[in-house]
Amino acid sequence: MNITAQQIIESIPTRFRAEKAENYSAVFQFEITGDEALQYTVTIANGKCELQQGLHGNADCTIKTKASVYVDLEAGKANPQMALMMGKIKVSNLAAMMQFAKCFRKFTATENRPLTMANSQSTMVNRPAKQGPLTGVKIIDFTRLLPGPLATMFLADMGADVIKVEDPDNPDYIRSFAPQINGMSMLYLALNRNKRSLALNTLSKEGKQVIYDLVKTADVLVEQYRPGVMKDMGFGYEELSKLNPKLIYVSITGYGQVSSKAMDAGHDLNYIAIAGALGITGSANGDITIPGFQLADIAGGSYMAMNAVTAALYQRERTGKGEWIDVAMTDAAVPFTALQFAAYQGSKQDIPRAGFELSGALANYNVYKCKDGKHIALGSLEPKFWNRFCAKVGRTDWNDKFLQQGEELAKLKSEVKDLFLTRSRVEWLEYFKGEDFCFSTINDLPDMEEDVYLNERNMFVENEHAAVGKYKTINQPLKFLHAKFDNNWSAPDLGDDSVSILQELNYSNQQIEEFKTNNIVKV
Repeated sequence: MNITAQQIIESIPTRFRAEKAENYSAVFQFEITGDEALQYTVTIANGKCELQQGLHGNADCTIKTKASVYVDLEAGKANPQMALMMGKIKVSNLAAMMQFAKCFRKFTATENRPLTMANSQSTMVNRPAKQGPLTGVKIIDFTRLLPGPLATMFLADMGADVIKVEDPDNPDYIRSFAPQINGMSMLYLALNRNKRSLALNTLSKEGKQVIYDLVKTADVLVEQYRPGVMKDMGFGYEELSKLNPKLIYVSITGYGQVSSKAMDAGHDLNYIAIAGALGITGSANGDITIPGFQLADIAGGSYMAMNAVTAALYQRERTGKGEWIDVAMTDAAVPFTALQFAAYQGSKQDIPRAGFELSGALANYNVYKCKDGKHIALGSLEPKFWNRFCAKVGRTDWNDKFLQQGEELAKLKSEVKDLFLTRSRVEWLEYFKGEDFCFSTINDLPDMEEDVYLNERNMFVENEHAAVGKYKTINQPLKFLHAKFDNNWSAPDLGDDSVSILQELNYSNQQIEEFKTNNIVKV
């Protein structure tokens, strides 16, 4: 079915969400070029939405793009951020546009599936029964993007029943991120396996009641909004703990619930910058290097949230009471500088980038390029390992030089660098095979999947999704001796489990049908 830009724009009034537009008024003008030359004005006022052909009034925001780009954006085939960055869509007031988008349900070219239990992936797919150390723990997941979803996925891996709650018209942003296969984001699949999906309009009276009923049956709630957002939605800790005094409530933010920066926007780069972790990372010439992964998001957000959940569950076993845990990703990134900060405390001398012993200052603890352009890591920190390395390469004259400073150290590093350029990475790995002096390959992403060690440690999980086929994601890293948790199903499609979850909460089929008709729930 070929969708046109005109069809999408003319569907705007039918997709309007009045509950999102209380006390809000604005005028938006769309100028579509290309195969379809269209001009429309959308006016939001008094809880109503009006669409007119042509350009009328003074616009709060104008949107200009080609018809093909507009269709791809609305169909989820293009990334809005990339389209903006590349100039494929021009928006005069980005903040107004973001507010505008929240007022409308997502455009869909086909009717929703009929409401039957057969539509739930939990019945379509043979999901294994949950098992593992967290079997029986029910977690309500209000998180999106990376930190929270990775944490709740690992908890789901360990047996927890994780219910991912999303607004059906404004779901987890990562669902639209590239790369996609047949409309399914690989990034979404990577962070949401073993969960169930409840697509619910939580702004509606009925949707709020569903959450209240769900909270009464839950053990944990994890959320990732700015401070106060959940409270404004009616789901703050104070309110929900009255419904369930045993509820463990975990809030993941950048700067904590209470601080001078609590309401500031931020991303991983900002968190590690303030925490000091970014300031000590870089080259000897003083340039800062941005890590190739999200340090604070994962170690500060995901892992700390997991710690919070498991620690609070143990505390509840002793006290019978729930808890609210404030996880600030910036705070959790500060311990990355523990040793460097201790060194500074001892000397009161600032350590230059790449000047700390474990950050590239030493010749025997460094990374080196090989003849083929690939890299290896030499971690011969202790003298016994370094001496074994020197003996293997026939340079015992290097034995005592690794502790030197200044020009002598620079000369040693240059000589070791030249040595590694004489062979390819494969040749060095074969040459050092069986040796014991902390030597390893540096895997690029394509290398990871074939790495013997990573496969021995079962660090990849294979799943299958109807849109994607078979694919691999990163496995959770914990290995239990006795507890078995072979839970393994693909990330759910939006609303896959809405029906079964509502039925578990004793909602009748008639109520669920009304929810579907009134856009309270998506199935």
